[in-house]
Amino acid sequence: MASLKDNKYYLKALEFIKANDLASFTPGKYVVDEGNVWVNVVDTDLHPAEGALMEAHNDFIDIHIPFNCSESYGVKGRSSCRMPKGEFNTADDFILYDDKPDAVLTRTAGTQTVFEPDMAHAPLIGTGHIHKAIVKIRVVK
Repeated sequence: MASLKDNKYYLKALEFIKANDLASFTPGKYVVDEGNVWVNVVDTDLHPAEGALMEAHNDFIDIHIPFNCSESYGVKGRSSCRMPKGEFNTADDFILYDDKPDAVLTRTAGTQTVFEPDMAHAPLIGTGHIHKAIVKIRVVK
């Protein structure tokens, strides 16, 4: 896998983030580069860490950006995950794990958090309602 600075889609995503006020976007999918970069904006409830499933991807990098509140993420190296919950979903590029995270990271509103395919993550941990963006970026191999 190429480093992020060498990934043309990652650079394109950063340009899009910088050029747009994503916090003002209404929920939906915004295509930046068809099949390679898009932004999912969501309004949803946060949930407790207990019972949160870890997710990981093969072909896409995630950038999570909470806008209106802090968000916590359970994290664990994917190679350390031992409890898959089902098979890898190739169509939607994810697998879920029932593993407990090694750490929980809390990020304030406006902070970008990057999850590459080697990092399993459990998003949407906290209390309240969140408005956030998840930027999906194709991995360059």
